[in-house]
Amino acid sequence: MDRPHGYRKETLALSRNTVLRSLGHFIVKARWPVIILGVIVFVASAVIGAGTVGKLSLSRWEVPGSESYQAGKALEQRFGSGSPNLALLVTAKHGTIDSPDIREAGLALTDELAGEEAVQQAASYWSRGGTQTLRSKDGTQALILAHLKGTVTEARTALASLSPKFTRETELLKVEVGGQDEIFRQAAGLARQDFARAEMIILPGVFVLLLLVYRRFRATALTIGVGLFAMVGTLAGLAAVVPFTEVSTFALNLTLVMGLGLGIDYSLFMIFRFREELASGKDAHASAVIAVETAGRTVIFSGITVAASCSVLFVFPFPFLQSFAYTGVMVVLSGIIGSVLILPAFFAVLGPRLARRSQTGTSTASPGSSRSRGDWWYRWAKAVMRRPVLYGGAAMLILLLLGSPVLDLRFGLPDHRVLPANATSRIVEDQKMAGFPAEETDAIQVVASEVKDPSAVMADISAYAERLSKVSGIIQVDSLAGSYAEGRLITPANAAHARFAGADGGTFLTVIPYGSAISADAPGLVREIRAMAAPFEVMVGGYPGDLTDFREKLLERIPVALVLVLAITFVILFLMTGSILLPLKATLLNFLSLTIMFGALVWVFQQGHFSRLLGFTPAGSIEPSIPILMFCIAYGLSMDYEVFILSRIKEEYDRTGDLEESVARGLQKSGSLVTTAAVILAFTFAAYGTGEVVFLKMLGVGMTLAVLIDATLIRSVLVPAFMKLAGRANWWAPPALRRFYERYGISEG
Repeated sequence: MDRPHGYRKETLALSRNTVLRSLGHFIVKARWPVIILGVIVFVASAVIGAGTVGKLSLSRWEVPGSESYQAGKALEQRFGSGSPNLALLVTAKHGTIDSPDIREAGLALTDELAGEEAVQQAASYWSRGGTQTLRSKDGTQALILAHLKGTVTEARTALASLSPKFTRETELLKVEVGGQDEIFRQAAGLARQDFARAEMIILPGVFVLLLLVYRRFRATALTIGVGLFAMVGTLAGLAAVVPFTEVSTFALNLTLVMGLGLGIDYSLFMIFRFREELASGKDAHASAVIAVETAGRTVIFSGITVAASCSVLFVFPFPFLQSFAYTGVMVVLSGIIGSVLILPAFFAVLGPRLARRSQTGTSTASPGSSRSRGDWWYRWAKAVMRRPVLYGGAAMLILLLLGSPVLDLRFGLPDHRVLPANATSRIVEDQKMAGFPAEETDAIQVVASEVKDPSAVMADISAYAERLSKVSGIIQVDSLAGSYAEGRLITPANAAHARFAGADGGTFLTVIPYGSAISADAPGLVREIRAMAAPFEVMVGGYPGDLTDFREKLLERIPVALVLVLAITFVILFLMTGSILLPLKATLLNFLSLTIMFGALVWVFQQGHFSRLLGFTPAGSIEPSIPILMFCIAYGLSMDYEVFILSRIKEEYDRTGDLEESVARGLQKSGSLVTTAAVILAFTFAAYGTGEVVFLKMLGVGMTLAVLIDATLIRSVLVPAFMKLAGRANWWAPPALRRFYERYGISEG
C-alpha cells in the first residue's frame, strides 16, 4: 500500500509505555480503594456544594474602573445618593394623584420608605414639588424612587423583604414594586426555579435515554453517577472561589446542564470503548486499562478543549461572565476525574455485567451501538465520500440558509422583557412605559465631584444644564440651579434641588430621557452627553451609562477572546492529528455550526418567531453577553465531538494508512456514540427552553440546535466530504512540526 507522507507506524504508538496505561493498571489493581475514595469525595463534595448555593452573588451590568462605575461610587460616597434601583408605582383608586388625600398618603409612603434601614435615599412626585417626570400623563399614577445602599447582593436581599412589604392596596392607593434591581432579583429567583424544574425534567429523562442506549441498569446508573459527580464537584470547587471573587447565581444553571451533560458524554466515551474491547475478546481488567489509555486520553484532551474555551471568558472583566469561566473549568475537571479515574475501577469490578444486553436477554460484549448501526455509519461515510461535492455542497447550502438570519444581528441592552409578562416588576415597567413620558429610573447621572464650591459656579451649572436639556431625547435636567427642559428653566431652584450639592463640595446633574429615547438608543444618548463640552470635569453614569460601558467593553474584548479560542483549539487538534489542515477545517466547520446557533437567536429572540409558543416578548435586539457565553460553550463542545471523531479516524489511519477506509471505520466506531451523546446533551439544554427567564430560554434553544446540528450535519456529512476532497493533504504538516508531533502528539492508537 502506498503510504502518504507523515504516516506514523502503528509500532511507534504501541511501543510507548504511556502514563495513562500505567494509570489504568493502577486503577484496576487498586479498584476497591479507588471506588471507596470516589464515594467519599462525592459525599464530601455534595455537603460542601450544598453550602455554596447561598454564597453565590447577584450581578449588575457594571464595569469596575469604568467612567460609569466611578460616577456611581462618587454619587454614593460624596452625595449619599445613586441611581434609583427601586420604584414604587402608586395608583390613585379615585380621582388623581394631586388630590389632597392622595398627596398626604403619598408623602407618608415616601417617608416610610425613606425610613427603611436599607434605603439610602427616597423621593417622590409629591416630595419633589410635582415634577412632571414622576407623574403619569393621565394623572392617575405617580412614582416613588429610592436608592438602596450596599452591594448588589445586599440591595437585592433587602428587596426580598421590602418588595412584599410595600406591595399593598388601601382604600386610596394601589402600590406596586418595580425598578432595575427588583427586575433582576426576580429574574434570579425565576432562574433558581428553572434550575429546580430542569432537574426534575433532566434527570428522569436522561435516565430513560441512557437505559435505552445501554440496556443495562448498572451502566446507566454509573453514567448518571459521573454526571452528578461533575455537578457536586463543581459546586464544591466554587466554594473555594467565592471567598475571593463574585460568582453569579446563574452559574448554578450552567453547573447542572454542563455537569450532567459532560459527565454523561465522557462516561459514554469510556463505556463504549470498554465494551468494544470486551467484544474483541479481552478480559475486563485489560479492557479497563485500554479504555483509560485510549478513550481516557481523548476525554482528557476533549476536556482541555472545553475548559480552554470556557476559560476565555476570563478576558472579560465582568464577574457575571467570569462566573461561567470558573464553572466551565471545574465542570470539566470534575467530569474527567469521575470518568477517567473512578469509572474504570467499576469496569474492573463489574466486567461483563456492563456489556450490552442482547435481544435474547443474554449478555454480550458488543460495543454500545449495534452492529447494524455501526454498519450504517460505515455505508453512509462511504456514500458521502463517493460524491463529496454533492453531499458537502448540499449540507453547506442548508447550513448557510439556516444561518442567514445572523446577518440581521443587532446587539442591544437588557430590560424588563427578560421576565415573563406576568412578573410583577415587568407589569410595573410596562405601565411606566405606557403611562409616563419619561424614564427617571433610567436617568443619566452627570457627576462633578471635584467642584469645590458649587455655589461659586452656579452660572456654569445653569448654562450646562440648559445645554443638556436641548439634547434630543431629553425631557428634563435637574440640577442645583433648578430644573430645565428644552433649553429653558421650568422650575427655579428650591429645597428639593439642594440634594445636588455635596456636604464637602461637588455637584451632579440628573439628565432624564424620554422612555422612547432610552429604548431606541441608550448608548447613543450617553455618548452624545459625554461628548458635550462641560465647564468642569464630569463623569457620566447612571443605569444607561453602566449598560453602555458594559456593552462597549464586552465588544472590545471579543477579538481577543476569538484569537485565544482559535489558537488554543488549533494547538490541541494539531497535537491530536499532526495536521495543519484538519484544525483549520474544524475551525471552519465549528463557525458554520455557531452561525446556525446565532441565526436561530436572531430569528427567534430578536425577530420574535415562536415567541408566543416559547412565552417571551422579543426586544428587537440581543443582549451581547449571553451569545458570547454561548459561543464559548458551543465552540468547546463542537471541538469535543471533533476530537473524539478525529481520534478514532486517526487511530485507524495510523493502523492502515488508508484515508478513505480510516474515515469510514472511524465514523463507524464513533458516529452513533457522538449522536447519542449529542441527543442527551441537547435534551439537558432543551429543558431550559421551558424556563421563565429569556436569558435561559436563549441558552436552551440556541445550544440545543447547535449541538444537534454539529453532531449530525457537520460531523456526519461535512467531515467525511472534506477529508475525501483534501486527500493526503489532511495529514500534512511542515517537517519541523511533523517532528514535534512525532515526539509529543497524541492519539487513541
